[in-house]
Amino acid sequence: MKIKICGLTREEDIRIVNNVRPDYVGFVFAGNKRKVDEAQAARLRQLLDENIPAVGVFVNAPIEQIYRLVKAKTVQLVQLHGNEDEEYIKALNECCHVPVIKAFSVQSKIDIEKARKSSVPWVLLDNGNGGTGERFSWDLIASLQRPFFLAGGLSPENVREAAIYRPYALDVSSGVETNGKKDKEKIKRFVTYVRNL
Repeated sequence: MKIKICGLTREEDIRIVNNVRPDYVGFVFAGNKRKVDEAQAARLRQLLDENIPAVGVFVNAPIEQIYRLVKAKTVQLVQLHGNEDEEYIKALNECCHVPVIKAFSVQSKIDIEKARKSSVPWVLLDNGNGGTGERFSWDLIASLQRPFFLAGGLSPENVREAAIYRPYALDVSSGVETNGKKDKEKIKRFVTYVRNL
């Protein structure tokens, strides 16, 4: 099972992940909380181990912005958290040629069905618009037969329970923070627990 540590904003965060080596990290280019600008993300990417792919997290962003970040090698994957439709995803694929993750806010089986039909390589299943630190009813994903990132309310304490649903990856942000900042010990614990499953 893969691990994504999302919402990195500080050089200190990069030092932590370079040490524990998750499979992915996330830079958020939307909202207010944990948002980074392009220059900040470029600096963080330079410090990040070259073998750890960075995922750019966007909400209804202009494709030109995503293209700039991909071309500059700041991000290696793209995660969409807005109302981006299949037409948008097609246009993105044509210009950027990087894997796309589409996020779905899960409240019912209808949301799971939408996720199942998406054309992207991976879907991400979350509660609300992401970053809430709360989980949705995981029982809804029991029958999903496609690779997915599981997000929302994850922490070192519930890794074992989350693993039962066989996600492709666990995506954590606030669950490895203390007072809104990434916490080295929580990140180490999260990664260790997943690796030992």
